Parts: sequence; structure tokens; C-alpha cells
Amino acid sequence: MIHATAIVDRDARIDPTAKIGPYVVIDGPATIGPDCEIAASAIILGRTEIAARCRVHSHAVIGDVPQDRAFGGGDTSCRIGADCVIREGVTIHRGTAAGTQTVVGNRCMLMTNSHLAHNCQIDDDVTIISGALLAGYVQVGRRAVISGNAAIHQFVRIGELSMVGGLSKIVQDVPPYFMTDQEGNIVGENRVGLMRAGLSVLERKEVKAAFRIIYRLGLGHHEIVAHLSEQMTSEAGLKLLEFVSSNSKRGISRDTIRLRRAA
Repeated sequence: MIHATAIVDRDARIDPTAKIGPYVVIDGPATIGPDCEIAASAIILGRTEIAARCRVHSHAVIGDVPQDRAFGGGDTSCRIGADCVIREGVTIHRGTAAGTQTVVGNRCMLMTNSHLAHNCQIDDDVTIISGALLAGYVQVGRRAVISGNAAIHQFVRIGELSMVGGLSKIVQDVPPYFMTDQEGNIVGENRVGLMRAGLSVLERKEVKAAFRIIYRLGLGHHEIVAHLSEQMTSEAGLKLLEFVSSNSKRGISRDTIRLRRAA
């Protein structure tokens, strides 16, 4: 059902079961999937694809051109997975280079006035709380939580089941399963989150051991990778090893303040 006051591009594809509210603007070859609800005054632009059962609230803007001087007007896109909730005032920009896209996985919740810049890659079940700002090319792993008014630097990776603290400044990668303070320092394991996610006793034990190796022994990167390679055997432990040993534009947050205190 499309409200009489909505403006819908002739090239848009709207599933017959979708509900398009009053004063919605869909400008471009967008695709709106089954059982979606697009609330009053939301704006969907360009080659944006919204999968089934998503809820887009009032004044959200999805698929606008990136805030990137490198954008040359190429054919870029934005893709939203199924069962997502996008609340009031959220902005999600499409990719910069031709053929690239910004991606939000399934079952994500983006709360009021949060922002995803161009080429962000958000995995399934991520929660981004009100006012959080993600710069271009940020990657966020499965079931991570970005707390309110956090600011994430471009190219940063946020690991799965990690929790970024409220009002935090994140300029380096946050490994899986850990928590940050407001300065982006890693302050410990996301213990409650790991238990709720059903990680085994062995997995939680290895995450704790990995935290000590990375943040308490004062080791260099190659030494950290060597220690983790010897000790990590569980699925969670091996994911941590893979994350830490992967190439990164920003590097891993090393919690230098707490390392000095521990010394």
C-alpha cells in the first residue's frame, strides 16, 4: 500500500505487501522488499535495496550520496538486510567508488540520529545506539554494540560481540569480545555479552587469556600473534587470532594507559 501523498520513482520496485507512508520520497531505482514499513517523511534515494520486514521510521534518509570528496557520481548503492529497524533521523550513505556499496546485515537496529557513512560494512544483529557516528569504510562484526554518541574513525574494524562505550572516541580496531572506555582503550572482556551469546566456558576462558596476552604483558604484535597461535583452540579464540593477525589500516587498540598502570 502506497499512501496518496508519497512520491515514488517510476523505476522503483515496491513489493505489493510493503507499506509506504505519507510524504515518503523514493527517488531512484530503489527496491523495497515484502512486508516493509516506510514511515511518514522517510527518504530513500538511489540504488538502495531494503530486504523483507524492515521498519524505516520517520525522517530517516537512506542511500544519499556520500560525504566524500572522492565521490565522482558513479553508480554506487546501499543494501539493508532483512528484519532491520532504522529509527528516526538515521542517515545511511551509499558507496563512493563506482560499483561499491554500503551494507547493513540482517536484524540490525540503528537507533535515532545514528550515521553510517559510505562503504560501511555492518554484519548481522548489530546494535548502533542513538547519535553514534561511523565514518567511511568502518566494519562492524556480528552482534557488536556501538553505544550512544560514539565516534568511529574511518577504516576502523569493530570485532564481533564487542561493546564500544558511550561517548567514546575509537581511532583503532576493537578486537572481538572486548569492551572500550570513552578514550577507546580496551578495558576488559564483554563478559555479559559473551554469556548471553552462549559462548562455552572454554571460549570465555580463552577470550580472558587473550585479553591478558594482548593488553597485560607488554608484547609486540608478532609476539602477541605467536602466543595466541599457541593457546587459542576454540572457535572464539581462533576468531580473535584471525582478527589480530589480519592486515589493518588503523592497527589494534593497545590500551596504553592501563598498560602503564599495570607496570
